[in-house]
Amino acid sequence: MNQLRYRTRLIVILSLFAIVPAALLTILWSGTVASGLTLISGRGAWENVAASGQKAITAVKTARLTPNQRQLVDLHQRELNTSLEQARRYSFIASRSGRLVVIGGVFFLILFGFAAARVAGHLSRQMSRPLDEIVGWTARIGRGLPLPPKEALVARGAPEFATLRDRMRDMADAIDAGRKREAEAERLRAYRESARRVAHELKNPLTPIHFAIARLKRTAPDDLRESIEVLETESSRLDRIARAFAEFGRLPEGPAAEIDVAELVRYSASAAARPGIDVTVNAEDDLPRVIGYHDALAGAISNVIMNAVDACDGAGSITVNAAHDRMQERDAVRIEVRDTGKGIAPADVERIWEPYVTHKPGGTGLGLAIARQAVLAHDGTVEAESTLGKGTLIRFMIPAAPAASTRSDSNGS
Repeated sequence: MNQLRYRTRLIVILSLFAIVPAALLTILWSGTVASGLTLISGRGAWENVAASGQKAITAVKTARLTPNQRQLVDLHQRELNTSLEQARRYSFIASRSGRLVVIGGVFFLILFGFAAARVAGHLSRQMSRPLDEIVGWTARIGRGLPLPPKEALVARGAPEFATLRDRMRDMADAIDAGRKREAEAERLRAYRESARRVAHELKNPLTPIHFAIARLKRTAPDDLRESIEVLETESSRLDRIARAFAEFGRLPEGPAAEIDVAELVRYSASAAARPGIDVTVNAEDDLPRVIGYHDALAGAISNVIMNAVDACDGAGSITVNAAHDRMQERDAVRIEVRDTGKGIAPADVERIWEPYVTHKPGGTGLGLAIARQAVLAHDGTVEAESTLGKGTLIRFMIPAAPAASTRSDSNGS
């Protein structure tokens, strides 16, 4: 009903803007022409002239006239009668013509009104349909529903509506991305809180357990040595798990500093080198610096490289690339770690960043989650591509420090 009322109002307004001035002009023109024709005929004036002329002729005829004079008077009387007859005929035609003019004006007014209504209807459709469509889009955006695909849309309205649709689509994408980021941030906050609690609950009993194991190692008989070693190994594993949970439970903190990414990837790759695995580092010269937390980024890169080492299972190659890139119209650094390992199943690729998801025996499933958390803390992005049996590619994109900031830091140093 709202759509019909809006279109009806629009048609009525556009029609009135065209028809009302045309109707006023038609009425004024018809009345003027009809009145003008009557005045132009001059019937009243000719009748007055004829009456006064007849009296003059009658008076003249009573006088003694010569034949020539009487002939002139008769001629004048005939001309006077003829002119009066012509005036009466013209007046008759003018009176009928005035009606025809009015009828013609009304006819053209109706024709013009019909054309104006058609034009108004077309204009109202050109305006109301895109507006109705856009109003529907706002409702879908408000409910979080996807907008219709571009390919399925029929171009309606002026080109400005197409621009408005594109802007609304961009806005919808931005809102959707914001919703996803907020949901992801909320989920990570819940994970971090759980991780902090687990780390706290694990660390409290582990300290006395370590002390007790140390005393047992000094005083226990030889037949208990194997059991004590099991206790020591498992308590150390629990300690590593507690440290992993504690690391995931907190964000990078402390003052941010300038980071040389090329140096960072070279060091991380050399530290992760293993026999039988070829590690290659390609770092572009003059990479822009990154402002952030060195230890957090170093841990993220090392974690990814160590996962690549485990995926290669003692044989294969790992390539680490660091290159300049662009991210949201800013300079950025792209860090890629590619391995030739066993790869990841397509259904599991997106889940590798989730906490507690692991395919390694004894793993906590927090390594890549911590790496992702560190990159997100630097306003970066993470991506993963993998082909089962061929290898995996992990990509980090981290915004670079503003050029002005980098120059000022280098000048200050």
